[in-house]
Amino acid sequence: MNVLKNFEALFVVTLGLACAANYALDSTATAAPTPVAAAATAAAPNMQVVVVSAKRMSAAEKQQSLIDERAAIASNATTSKI
Repeated sequence: MNVLKNFEALFVVTLGLACAANYALDSTATAAPTPVAAAATAAAPNMQVVVVSAKRMSAAEKQQSLIDERAAIASNATTSKI
């Protein structure tokens, strides 16, 4: 039983050291971070925007769409077996 407790303690200590090392190495690697706003405005003119203008389907239209989709799947399944 003491072996399991020792392994648990070793795991916790190793995890703590790994997190501390990650934090220390990360803070030294990014000494001069670039502002996010500047990077976003630099990419804004080249960014493509898609605008979708459509009305929502009613409950009856959704139900009919599901029925049509299931029928199409069923017909594809029967034709692919042939």
